[in-house]
Amino acid sequence: MPINSNRAQDVWKDVGEHVQFTVLQLNRQDQQHDREVFQEFADRSQAIIRSLRIRDAKPETGTQLKVSIGISSTAWDYLFPGAPKPKELETYTTLSGPKYTMPATPGDLFFHIRASNEAVVYECQTQFQRVLAPITTVLDETKGFRYFEGRAIIGFIDGTEAPAVEDAADYALVGDEDPQFINGSYAFAQKWQHDMPVWEHMHTEDQEKAVGREKFSDFELEDEDKFKNAHNVASKLEIDGVEQKIVRMNVPYSNPAAGNTGTYFIGYARHWTVTKGMLQNMVDQSDFLLTFSTLLSGQTFFIPSRDLFAQIADDDF
Repeated sequence: MPINSNRAQDVWKDVGEHVQFTVLQLNRQDQQHDREVFQEFADRSQAIIRSLRIRDAKPETGTQLKVSIGISSTAWDYLFPGAPKPKELETYTTLSGPKYTMPATPGDLFFHIRASNEAVVYECQTQFQRVLAPITTVLDETKGFRYFEGRAIIGFIDGTEAPAVEDAADYALVGDEDPQFINGSYAFAQKWQHDMPVWEHMHTEDQEKAVGREKFSDFELEDEDKFKNAHNVASKLEIDGVEQKIVRMNVPYSNPAAGNTGTYFIGYARHWTVTKGMLQNMVDQSDFLLTFSTLLSGQTFFIPSRDLFAQIADDDF
């Protein structure tokens, strides 16, 4: 069975104008009841998305609402005991290098909602919570936004290393290697807080050496002109001489008056091992971006296909 991107959730590079990331934890008070509520959510969530896309649609652009819903390894075991499980789904554990770590944090259910209208984002998560609030606790809720020209909050073009749109499905979606979970995706969510005054006091040339690209043009520097731990060097992963890719987005968030500014990183991949390898390289090589950042979270989730969500809703999984 070939990969079919039309059967997948919205795991494509599209930061959106208004973005919300939400992580919930199951209260785990009544397993059977929680499973039934999640089955109801699997059904209602797709209807909610369809309805909001109709309400959001504009004659000239259609709808810009995109939603991804993920389930952690521990939540999978709890909600679907004895059921098949995606081959690479595991609980993320802290990754450590010589100087820095990427901490693991709790999280059972994950939501990535983006749209051109904040009201649509608000309404989508609000309606989801009408079903899920009685059985969950909110662990994190982060509102992101599109920065100028789609740049990351540190001022550089985001996603240059991500695959082209026409190639994204092969990098983002599970294929025949795990046929029961085809068109699903492995998501990694990670929240960074930046010390922006430190970054902003760096000369532009040094920022470029730290990222590995020119800031204005996005032109890649020669290797000898980069810092040894430049971001696009440290995050690079090769397997058998072939550079690996994932669909990645660096979404800015900020409470500017409080000085709380950072990046919510989300990566969607066909293979969790690829994303994990990139992250391990970053800590092993002390990626320069870690020098002025504090990592606040890290979780892995599986994003089921829309067909699998329908099976869950019908109690057929």
